[in-house]
Formats: sequence, structure tokens, C-alpha cells
Amino acid sequence: MKITWFGTASLLIEHENDSILIDPFLTLRGAENLTALSDYHQAESILVTHGHIDHLGSIPLILRNLDATVYCSECPCATLERRKVDEDQIVTVRPGDTLHFGDIKVNVLSGKHIQFDSRLIKSTFLNLRILRYFPNLVLLLLKNHSYQEGNETLAFQITCGHKKVLVLGSLGLNEQENYPKNVDMLVLPYQGASDLITPTLAVIRQIKPRTVLLDHFDDAFPPISRKIDTKPLKKALAEHFPGLPVVKPTSGKPITLL
Repeated sequence: MKITWFGTASLLIEHENDSILIDPFLTLRGAENLTALSDYHQAESILVTHGHIDHLGSIPLILRNLDATVYCSECPCATLERRKVDEDQIVTVRPGDTLHFGDIKVNVLSGKHIQFDSRLIKSTFLNLRILRYFPNLVLLLLKNHSYQEGNETLAFQITCGHKKVLVLGSLGLNEQENYPKNVDMLVLPYQGASDLITPTLAVIRQIKPRTVLLDHFDDAFPPISRKIDTKPLKKALAEHFPGLPVVKPTSGKPITLL
């Protein structure tokens, strides 16, 4: 299995001749990792974890250049239909569904979105970056109401051969979901709260992954997003889970899971 991260929560997962895209997003002006439509030409199947703009907002444009099918829950499906995406390109999925893309098997699970706390909100909007990236802010605020999460965040358990990867759509776990344990890799979105270490430790304590791959830690849509310093996390993980490998990927550089 080969995993390529393209910034934000955008992932390309490949296994021999099969591939899927997860949450492809075209980053905004000033982003840490700039992405282009050419980054997302490889797959015929797109999975969406939830309906926020940084997970769904670029898909209508991507589909103009890519003959692909999008798999997502009801709320983002409705958003795509309002954005004039052909309904033949949209498939509604629910927790408990199993999807097959060649040799890639995907189990759809319930997820949970992290809560944006007041400290994070204040530090975001009481910041000079608001002025520097004001055009981005206007765009995000205008579109934000159209791209709702709807309490429908999903997670995906992806199986290729004997390897299992759990991809979270946000840094939270649904208390009612039976998540797989001891997966070969946990893809963990590291953004969205002023305290990220505490929920991360809770997730890893429950899932017990063999490897952690971080995503969503980059400044992809300033001024709302921010670049996250991952060194305190790695220190905390080394203390609580010694020996657990933590991978901070480079945008566009594939990682092979042997």
C-alpha cells in the first residue's frame, strides 16, 4: 500500500493498479503546501469524511477535470447536489457500509468532529493574519454556511491484503462505534483545538496503532488554519507510548506501508 499526502487531509491511497482519493482539497493563497488539479488526476473514486469546506469544497471543481465517483454521507451529498454536481457521480454511504475498489476494501465507520474551543477561535480572529489573508477569510466565511458537517463525520478502515489503515476525518472518536484495534497505521488529523495532545493521547490509547501518520497539521487555508508545531506531540507520545513510530509526511512524497 502506498499513501501520498497532499496537504490538509488530502490522501491518495494506492495498491497496485487500484487507488482512492480521500478529502482532496485545493489549498488557498498563502498555504504552506500548494496543491493543483494535477495532483488529483489519479483516482476514479473519492471518499469524503465530512462536509466542511476543507474536505469537500474543491470537489465540484475537481470533478470538472476528473471522471470520478464521490462517496460521502447525506449532508455532503446534499451540498454537492446544490453545487450542481451530477447525481450519477455521487453515492451516499453510511456507517456499517463496506466498499470495494479492486483490491482495496473500505469499511465505513462513524467518526466524531473535534470541538472548536473559544481559545482557538479568539487566537484565530484576534490575529494580524486576518488582514494579511483577508481575501481568503471573505471566501471562507461566504462559503462556510454552505459546507456543513451535519454531525456526520466518518472514518474509514482501509484494508489491502494483510495491511489495515484507519483514517480519521477529525480528531475524535464516536463512543458508539466499534473501532478496529492494533491497525498497522492510524491517520490522525492534528488541527482544530487549542489542546490537541489530550485528545490525541485518548485516541491512540483506544486504537493502539502500530504507526501514526499525521495529517491536517499544515497551514492550508490561512488565516483560519495554522501551522501546528508537532514537536510537543512527539515528546508526549514518546513519554506515554515509547517506541510508537510517528510519521510527519512531506506533501507529495509517497509513503509505502510494507
